Amino acid sequence: MRVAIVGAGAWGTALGLILTRNAHEVLLWGHHPEYLRQIEKTRTNEQYLPGVPLPSEWQFLEKIEGAIAQTDVVVVAVPSKAFREIVQRLAAYRGIIVSVTKGIEYESGLTMSGVLRQCAPQASVAALSGPTLASEVARGFPSAIVAASEQLKTAEEVQLLFHRPSFRVYTSEDILGVELGGALKNVIAIAAGVGDGLGFGDNSKAALVTRAIAEIRRLGVVGGAQAETFSGLSGLGDLTVTCFSKLSRNRTLGERLGRGEKLEEVLQSSKGVAEGYPTARSAYQLARNLNVETPIIDEVYAMLYEKKDLADSLRDLTTRSSKPEN
Repeated sequence: MRVAIVGAGAWGTALGLILTRNAHEVLLWGHHPEYLRQIEKTRTNEQYLPGVPLPSEWQFLEKIEGAIAQTDVVVVAVPSKAFREIVQRLAAYRGIIVSVTKGIEYESGLTMSGVLRQCAPQASVAALSGPTLASEVARGFPSAIVAASEQLKTAEEVQLLFHRPSFRVYTSEDILGVELGGALKNVIAIAAGVGDGLGFGDNSKAALVTRAIAEIRRLGVVGGAQAETFSGLSGLGDLTVTCFSKLSRNRTLGERLGRGEKLEEVLQSSKGVAEGYPTARSAYQLARNLNVETPIIDEVYAMLYEKKDLADSLRDLTTRSSKPEN
């Protein structure tokens, strides 16, 4: 099949490698034409995925509209803040569009599949999400992920497209739950990183992850997702790797804050997008709209957007009234 990857970051590049290994034809589009030409010339993506050679057979799209006429599937791997602007240019597409972006749109409260349904109403929509760090996937390390769609046939087609021995793809019809798990875990990973920066140990992080999955599940179920989804790869699995891995941009952002760096400096100097930053704002608003208690998300939001002192956030979390575990 001919597949267009929209977004030339680490994740889009890594998925392009999976597709090539599965004998599919890959076309790559990036937001910055000059950088795309550099990738085409050097056959490396040194800014986002250094040290990984790219296939000589890859083709490069100067205009995103070329994906409509030339491909069977479009994979969208752009930051959530640019997602709507980009996919509006795919409005006439009639094939499968797969979102691999983990975020929640602030203005609408929609996940990326919801934005796709509005912007590309003739397309079949799917999401691909799970505990998959781009550099490990690119290097062929064993990984597992979930292809989700409201139409099982679409999820199965995406599964067939990407599945291989080192990249196991499972299916789900709970696309909302899969996407919420992938988006909300980035917010929690910032909290985990703050703990690392403050010098906390494994007990603290284990407690955070356990209580966070309960919080994510609570918010997701009220929003219309299935509870069991959050115990799977796109929920607990993705939360775990993002909170513990040194490769996680969101955990690293939190760690640098915990060590005393200023948020503005961290954001400016970070390589790649830490989606937990915009998602904290969206998740906080979503929880208010749904009237769901989300203490961890609330404190991350307060640290990032209200300049709340880290020690005060920690105190407010740990001095909450005792209650049964649920």
